[in-house]
Amino acid sequence: MTAGGPALPALGGRGPSYRERVADALRAALIAGELRPGEVYSAPGLAARFGVSATPVREALLDLAKEGLVDAVPNKGYRVTAVSERQLDEYTHVRALIEIPTTAALVSTADPAALAALRPVAEEIVAAAAAGDLIAYVDADQRLHLGLLALAGNAHLVEVVRDLRRRSRLYGLTALAGQGRLRASAEEHLALLDALLARDTEAVHAVMTRHLGHVRGLWAAP
Repeated sequence: MTAGGPALPALGGRGPSYRERVADALRAALIAGELRPGEVYSAPGLAARFGVSATPVREALLDLAKEGLVDAVPNKGYRVTAVSERQLDEYTHVRALIEIPTTAALVSTADPAALAALRPVAEEIVAAAAAGDLIAYVDADQRLHLGLLALAGNAHLVEVVRDLRRRSRLYGLTALAGQGRLRASAEEHLALLDALLARDTEAVHAVMTRHLGHVRGLWAAP
């Protein structure tokens, strides 16, 4: 494990229920760029940062290896897999093809109460951006976007986008947070919910297009 290491959340606790929590936190750290490609991380080292035993971390890393997010390095740990510029372009392109029209269609189909129920998650994103907590930011961002897609009633579509998000990298998040620009991007989630509740299809389309443009054009910059 490299000196300094990622700023991972202290999960605490024991037992198998923590395996998926640890895996989710690791995925968020990968996406946010807290765990860097090419670096080797050990299960004991990550476990110390999570405040759990090495067992759930080791199991979580096995899950990530099956997903192609890390590669095992014998007697050392796991190396974060690199993502090429072309792959990032392709992931973002597919996400745009799915998410923009699907989210815009919610204007006429989504229950206003279900949309309003997602506002606390959008507020979590803003709070995480203000605090510079990139892992919490990525986690809440995923919950909001997948929560919106789930309202379309297509579980397979949600899983496709979940997988694309896991494979993406947002290396520019640290720079955005340092420049004080992350909060402005975070507040787009509130604007998106406002547009959906206002039944404004054009505004929803515009916010989603701009938001996904940030993912590739700004956040994913190495």
